[in-house]
Amino acid sequence: MPFTANRQFKETPRLFASAEGMYYTSVDGRKVIDGSAGLWCVNAGHGRKQIAAAVERQLTTLDFAPSFQMGHPLAFDFAERLAAIAPKGLDRVFFTNSGSESVDTALKIALAYHRATGQPTRTRLIGRERGYHGVGFGGMSVGGMVANRRAFATHLPGVDHIRHTHDLARNAFSKDLPAHGAELADDLERLVALHGAETIAAVIVEPVPGSTAVLPPPQGYLQRLRELCDKHGILLIFDEVITGFGRLGTPFAADYFGVTPDLMTTAKGITNGTIPCGAVFASRKIYDGLMTGPESQIELFHGYTYSAHPVACAAGLATLDIYKDEGLLTRGASLAEYWRDALHQLKGLPNVIDIRNVGLMGAVEVASRKGAIGARGYDVMVDCFNRGLYLRQSGDSVAMSPPLIVERSHIDEMVSILGDAIKRVA
Repeated sequence: MPFTANRQFKETPRLFASAEGMYYTSVDGRKVIDGSAGLWCVNAGHGRKQIAAAVERQLTTLDFAPSFQMGHPLAFDFAERLAAIAPKGLDRVFFTNSGSESVDTALKIALAYHRATGQPTRTRLIGRERGYHGVGFGGMSVGGMVANRRAFATHLPGVDHIRHTHDLARNAFSKDLPAHGAELADDLERLVALHGAETIAAVIVEPVPGSTAVLPPPQGYLQRLRELCDKHGILLIFDEVITGFGRLGTPFAADYFGVTPDLMTTAKGITNGTIPCGAVFASRKIYDGLMTGPESQIELFHGYTYSAHPVACAAGLATLDIYKDEGLLTRGASLAEYWRDALHQLKGLPNVIDIRNVGLMGAVEVASRKGAIGARGYDVMVDCFNRGLYLRQSGDSVAMSPPLIVERSHIDEMVSILGDAIKRVA
């Protein structure tokens, strides 16, 4: 099982049998509220019949179309619809099948762009400590979660990392964006001085790291990072696999922060988690830079058998219809304050050392037990599941980010179960 302690799980399995709206149903018939939108992907809630109908129609119309030297209309329809909601200027789309594939694709596009535009020395990729960018060798290499790297001795060469922004001493219990730490973006200057700007192709960051339990960027941090990338001719990549499609109350985190990257990776919410799909958004500058040489020449030697799979495109188009009809890409903005205040009510409970929030993302961190990092967080997660709440655990933090159809009553239910679990586990 992926990212699971298999032997531990098999002793007491946690199994879902069905899902509808805001709730899962376990195999023993218990209702479990979905506090994490599946894996940050079920933005419109579970069991959306509109998506299921679109998938069924597509399977009986065009079940598969080759994506090499061939195409189908839905791919272009979907790309146009995505470009229409993307941050201004990111109107070129390359389809993938997952967040991991989107990251590796974006990294390859960055390298190919510099080579095509006469800067072949720009081959170095910069990630960030505590960052998560999927499980491909590219994403693992630029990622900064130690456990995800330790077991695999081989990483991409020419990769370095800037410092992370989590500062518990100065920013604990911040509401929304932390006040301290914008200067941490200047760590990129250290790597420029060390390696030379002419060797650096791109910097990739999550606007809000999610897999390390919701680490909102300090005020002004992303703006400063954008300025430094422009100063040194370095491409900026936002990994919006988690933050994309309404999670912060805007279509994308780039909109929320007012910072537009050169490339943006997405997946998860693009089809409401129903059919695997991802997309890399690129600026026209990147696209035009690759459109060189003879017209008969392949401009980007990259792609997947299932890129723009017709069934995934059908699911994605139906998902975008739901987002538009129900206003889900911006609905989170109207609930963000209530969400923030509800989470911060847990301050003062036993062992709670930090609470973090931005948009409809939030995390509560508890103190580690001596010699057993992650044990208390795991016990909180299990207790919540047993009492009707599914959430994500990362070390001794638990993270929540519910489907965008969430109501205030659901928020109250989630925070109540979590608070009681923290008290019991203490």
